[in-house]
Formats: sequence, C-alpha cells, structure tokens
Amino acid sequence: MSHAAPHPAPLTSQDRALRRPGRGRAPRRAGQDRARRRRNLAPLLFISPWILGFLIFTLWPVIYSAYLSFTDYDVINAPNWVGLDNYRQLAEDPKIGLSLWNTAYYTFIGVPLHILVSLALALLLNQAGRSAGFFRTAFFLPKMTPPVAAGILLLLLFNGEQGLVNEVLGWFGFDGPSWTTDPTWVKPGLILLSLWSIGSSTIILLAALRNVPNELYESARVDGAGFLQRTVHVTLPMISGTIFFLVIVNTIGHFQTFTEAYTAYFGSGNTTYSNDAALFYVIYLFQQGFEFLHMGYASAMAWLLFVIIMIFTAIQLWFSQRFVFYEGRQ
Repeated sequence: MSHAAPHPAPLTSQDRALRRPGRGRAPRRAGQDRARRRRNLAPLLFISPWILGFLIFTLWPVIYSAYLSFTDYDVINAPNWVGLDNYRQLAEDPKIGLSLWNTAYYTFIGVPLHILVSLALALLLNQAGRSAGFFRTAFFLPKMTPPVAAGILLLLLFNGEQGLVNEVLGWFGFDGPSWTTDPTWVKPGLILLSLWSIGSSTIILLAALRNVPNELYESARVDGAGFLQRTVHVTLPMISGTIFFLVIVNTIGHFQTFTEAYTAYFGSGNTTYSNDAALFYVIYLFQQGFEFLHMGYASAMAWLLFVIIMIFTAIQLWFSQRFVFYEGRQ
C-alpha cells in the first residue's frame, strides 16, 4: 500500500522574511552599528568640554570681533555700523606705524637671538652628561616666572643708576646706558629680558639633539669633520624641523608681546618720560579697546595683526620647503 507524501505546511510571512538573502543577519548588523556609534561617540564626549570652550570662548569672539571691526562700539552703547571707517583710520593713525615698527624691531632681533641662545645652551646641555638633568631644571625654572614679575624685574635689573646689569658692566670698565629711560635702549633692554624665558625652547632643542642618529656623527668623524663642521652639516639639518617650529611659535609670540612692556612702562605710573619706544602693537590695541573704549577700532587693529602674522607665517612656510629637512621626505 503506497503512502502519499505529506504536503509541506504553508510558509508564514515571517518565515519568508528570514529566508530572504541577508535578512537573517539584519538584527546582528544593527547591533554592530549601534556599538560602533557608541564607540565613536565616547571620544567626542570626552573632548566635548574643550569643544564647547573653543566654540564659546575662541571661535565666537573671533567671529564677533570681525563684525565689531565694521562698527563704532564703545562697550556701553550698541554697536553702530560704520563700514570701512575703522580700517581707513588705521592708515591715518601715526601710532599704528610707530607701534608696528616697535613690534617689528622687537620681533626680528628678538627671535633670532632667542633661537641662537637656546641652541647654544642646548648644545652645551647635550654634552653635560649626568649633570644635564640639574641644568635642564635650572634653565627652565625662569620660564615659570609670571610675566608681570618679569616686567618689574626689568625695572630692577636695567635701572640706569642702580641696576644690576649696569653694575656688572662697570666691573669691566663699561658705562651702562639708561636702559629704561633712553628711547634708544628701551627695546634692546626688553629683548635682553625676553631671554629670561628661553628655557622651554632650550629643552625642546635638547630633545631634538638627542634624536640625531649617532651614526651620522661617527661618519662625519671618520671623514675628519670637527665639532663646528659636524654642527653645521649634521646637527643643524637634522634639527631644522624643530628650529622651524620654534621660529614660527616665537615669531607669533613676539608679535603679540604685551605684559612685560606694559607692566614696566605703562603700568608703573611713571610719566617722567615718553613711553613711545615701548609702545608695542598689542599695547596700543589694549589702550584703544579698554582704556579709550574704542572697541570697534581695536577689533580692526586685531584683524590687521592677524593678517600680518598670517603673511609672515606663509613666508616662513615657503622658506621651510627650501631649508627644512624632514626624514623620509624626498
């Protein structure tokens, strides 16, 4: 007796969905996507305080200052749109040229001197052996001095009559100048004071020197190169990237110099001589914005300084393509 094969039960809609290609793995893939999004979200949550701080306290003030630069704003009353009047006034204000000249003098003499002295100290530290740790700390500690204290220190060290600098010069038979009252010597005194805080640059250069391969020095010695030749042909090319970084950072910092000069020459209440020799650009910007309440004009000054710094940074980047050596770059 033959038995007929039973007919299969009809498929439900859920069974059909599960039998479709790829549909059975959909819940698993959705779970993986959710886990991936959570992993990507975690770093954003950790840096969200910085992001909020940047947006609120940096990006928004920058954008708002661009708007204020086209207005007449005294902080008390609402901004009044004046178009390009503030920028026209920049071209007519004689103190803009004076402050830019003082800042350029301070920058183009101070930055090379800063790099040279830092490099000389780093080269000495690189040969110091076990005592290098002590000297690293000793060179870096002055960097911890508050800038206001450094400005007061300027008046004590560079006083023309009782200052320590002139007293030391007198030991060698030199009559020191009036650093703080003679307009000719005001900026050189500030430049010398800026060397007080070269510790960070020295430590950075020392780290770069420690990363120069010894094989290069050994090959140079085999070829008969002395210390000066090894420094010029091996050391400087190998640390040129670090030097370039310090030039960029210190150029921007010198263009924005404010605290030491303001404390010494504008915050001490001394009005017995002109302070024009120490009138740097940011000091004049501060005076316009917070002393005279010309906030719109001060915003225009800030954007002019931004453009100047960008131009010099672009020039330095162009030079870096010719003079800066990076390992691995053909």
